[in-house]
Amino acid sequence: MEEINCKLLVIGSGPGGYVCAIRAGQLGVDTIIVEAKAHGGTCLNVGCIPSKALIHAAEEFSKATHFTASNSLGISVEKPAIDMEQTIAWKDGIVARLNGGVGALLKRAGVRAIIGQARFRDGKSVMVKTDMGKQLIHAEKIVIATGSVPFEIPSLPFGGDVISSTGALALTSVPEKLIVVGGGYIGLEIGTALAKLGAEVTVVEFASKILPQYDKELTKPVAERLETLGINVMLNAKAEGLNANEDGLKVTLDGGESVELPFDKVLVAVGRKPRTQDVGLEELSLRMSGAFIQIDDRCQTSMRDVYAIGDVTGEPMLAHRAIAQGEMTAEIVAGGPQAWDKQCIPAVCFTDPEIVTAGLSPEETEALGVETVTGKFPFTANGRAMTMENEAGFIRVVAHADNHVVLGIQATGGGISELAAVFALAIEMGARLEDIAGTIHAHPTQSEGLQEAALKALGHAIHI
Repeated sequence: MEEINCKLLVIGSGPGGYVCAIRAGQLGVDTIIVEAKAHGGTCLNVGCIPSKALIHAAEEFSKATHFTASNSLGISVEKPAIDMEQTIAWKDGIVARLNGGVGALLKRAGVRAIIGQARFRDGKSVMVKTDMGKQLIHAEKIVIATGSVPFEIPSLPFGGDVISSTGALALTSVPEKLIVVGGGYIGLEIGTALAKLGAEVTVVEFASKILPQYDKELTKPVAERLETLGINVMLNAKAEGLNANEDGLKVTLDGGESVELPFDKVLVAVGRKPRTQDVGLEELSLRMSGAFIQIDDRCQTSMRDVYAIGDVTGEPMLAHRAIAQGEMTAEIVAGGPQAWDKQCIPAVCFTDPEIVTAGLSPEETEALGVETVTGKFPFTANGRAMTMENEAGFIRVVAHADNHVVLGIQATGGGISELAAVFALAIEMGARLEDIAGTIHAHPTQSEGLQEAALKALGHAIHI
């Protein structure tokens, strides 16, 4: 058995882990990163990147289908067809390019990368099973970045026609009937994409509304679009499991009535849980917060020189949060004084239309007892949105009533995800309504909606 020593060992090469390792290598820290499968983690391989590729393909197919009928643009095309095997091959090509890119970046930073299954022996040593045999790694400092996995419903275990998001992103044909269990962002993103590709989609949601983490004002345009696409949404409904023939999903409705829904595939998308099993965490003395590893503002666990970042540390389980934590932790390992002081973590839901949130919502500020002013500008009054046929949605700004410091920005609309960084930057920089209103916004762009929302909150909107 080979024994290796290093200063920093990173377990997991998802967005947080590989960024941590690369930055540590750049800072001259002797670093090893261990990954069980492929660099990039869930996000790059079976999450963020491939799902957005599928969403893009579905949107292009939907546009082509739209132009087979009479339309305002006067475009006429023949009925389109899609080769899902080719689409998936294109998606896989993107993933492969990014995989290779991560590997090259690790190598350039001087990081030693090992593919294998890591398991703790104690707080300073980890056993790694590789195709070439076992390796024992001794490290001065360790970062746990093992990410998360789809949550499995006991009555609907994955297998056969019951699939997770991973399985949905590998489909080589469009299912005729798809049931999506879970009306959160993962289920709706994939469900909407497959509906645009021709699937008959039914969403079964246990709560009383879709996307429960967002307010109704933000989700209303999404709900309307789901209806336009012919997606059947069943709220206050509980998926109980498959019937005896395994060709129907048993669902209990609000009030106790039971129905069976026929399907070709059932996508279970009810959330994710931290990947903490089979890592040997029981060999450590870590303080936990439920199923998550508890950390402080320097990503330090309850054990000295053991850090944790990303999904394994809890909500929000977002790749860009993991990236920021990974970079910061590398700086700390190298002797830096950094600590987590972010004012907001923007979140994007890639539904149709998209949703972006940054900072506090009106409901959250009200719960905190903060007196605020709010301004909202609809895209129905935005010239660029009109020319793109993307008039659904709005931008909303929430600010302190007294000093006008921006506390939150929310929006829903086509392509609005590209403004997420602008929203976050305004909050991080401590912008006031006057700062946003006084900044010249390029015309004609959707970003003008941000300026108009600030003007509305100040009481002198121009275009509404």
